[in-house]
Amino acid sequence: MAGPMVRAEAVHKRYGLLEVLKGITLEVAPREVMCLLGPSGSGKSTFLRCINHLERINSGRLYVDGTLVGYEERGGRLHELPEREVCRRRTEIGMVFQRFNLFPHMTALENAVAAPVLVKKEPRAVVTERARKLLDRVGLSGKIDAYPNQLSGGQQQRVAIARALAMEPKLMLFDEPTSALDPELVGEVLDVMRQLAEEGMTMIVVTHEIGFAREVGDTLVFMDEGVVVEAGAPREVIANPREERTKAFLSKVL
Repeated sequence: MAGPMVRAEAVHKRYGLLEVLKGITLEVAPREVMCLLGPSGSGKSTFLRCINHLERINSGRLYVDGTLVGYEERGGRLHELPEREVCRRRTEIGMVFQRFNLFPHMTALENAVAAPVLVKKEPRAVVTERARKLLDRVGLSGKIDAYPNQLSGGQQQRVAIARALAMEPKLMLFDEPTSALDPELVGEVLDVMRQLAEEGMTMIVVTHEIGFAREVGDTLVFMDEGVVVEAGAPREVIANPREERTKAFLSKVL
């Protein structure tokens, strides 16, 4: 049996006196889609950023595919890895943010090609062919020469997804990828994510899209105030939440 793709063990994260994560323990299996729900400030996005070491944890352990994230353990203590090694390991984790963060001076194709060529030193011709296929996969084959300011928000987010996939990650992290979009553009991004799930990509998705969580998620985790309040099969948690805090939250968003 393969081990979990992501394993968090009692993960704590503080900003000064503010404790944002208060001992998160969970596992994500290969090919699993885990959806994180919860109110603003519950620690969902912070946890996502800790997974690829954009934020440093204060205690606990975080593993991706059996390897510690950002650290090595010596004598029972964590020692932070050199930035170069952190960046190398981060290439295996794709992340899509609320904001698209595309390079405005690059076309859609150039945005998707840049990181594999510059970071992984892959041949440009090989990456360009891969990027073209990925942009076609997200429905943008006709927009490869367009610049971000010539694209709708939904199209820009789909370029951002193609850009992340161009690195050939083993794990994809989505931090509320539709929250900055106009309502009519949300569906086109969720469709791409749905397709990724069907193809077996391991995904952790911070989202308020309850329908997506119900239909696509394998596991739903409800977080509040830095802790996991409830977790289980999405349809079960949404239809029959056990915890009062979950019930109160869902009553406001359903």
